[in-house]
Amino acid sequence: MGRPELIVHQDAGLLAKAAAARLVTALVDAQASRGEASLVLTGGGIGIALLRAVRACPALEAVDWSKVDFWWGDERFCPADSHDRNALQAREALLCHVPVDEKRVFEMGYLATIGIHDGYGEPEPAAADYAARLAARAPAGRQVPEFDVLLLGIGPEGHVASIFPHSPAAASSEAVVSVRDSPKPPPCRISFTFPTIQAARQVWVIAAGEEKADAVAGAFAGAGPLDLPAAAARGQDRTLWLVDRAAASRVG
Repeated sequence: MGRPELIVHQDAGLLAKAAAARLVTALVDAQASRGEASLVLTGGGIGIALLRAVRACPALEAVDWSKVDFWWGDERFCPADSHDRNALQAREALLCHVPVDEKRVFEMGYLATIGIHDGYGEPEPAAADYAARLAARAPAGRQVPEFDVLLLGIGPEGHVASIFPHSPAAASSEAVVSVRDSPKPPPCRISFTFPTIQAARQVWVIAAGEEKADAVAGAFAGAGPLDLPAAAARGQDRTLWLVDRAAASRVG
């Protein structure tokens, strides 16, 4: 797997712009090679700032957005119209503003509410359904697609996706799991696991702010994945940590 590379930008604003330019280039390269691309999105402040920066990127139209598969590494198990949902935030930031093919936008399941009949009452069947959708787009003999780029944020305690330290999700071999006891609200979530994250060609961990500095330093100091799940965020070809100076301030 790709050895982690640390790339430091001056501040969060420049980080978002630089990561956006890098992402557009990666998608263009994938489409030039195979005619399509596969991208896993993340939420959080810097993850959504990145998508807004992509929207403002001068090379935005170099990507054929109708030939990009969009996935999510995790999702809050909330009603479809909840602004807590990563998918809704991503649509507002980027997907509603580019010509995507809705058949290639794979949102994770949401909590059913009155008047909405295609949601789920519990997160477990939603996770199983997402695993089945991944398998349907995977190469023969694989559980998940070969994502071109998988984006991850990181929590102050080192969680990625919705894999928290010492949680059952950190030890799971399933492709997608339900999370019922997230220490960060809301408690119910759906998440990729380490094997699914590690199937990506490139994994990019994006971090901004001094509150992320201990987690970033721990990952580069050799922390184990049960203590610091971000330490297991590795891509097959490349693993990039795209951070601002504040987040990198404690890396030895």
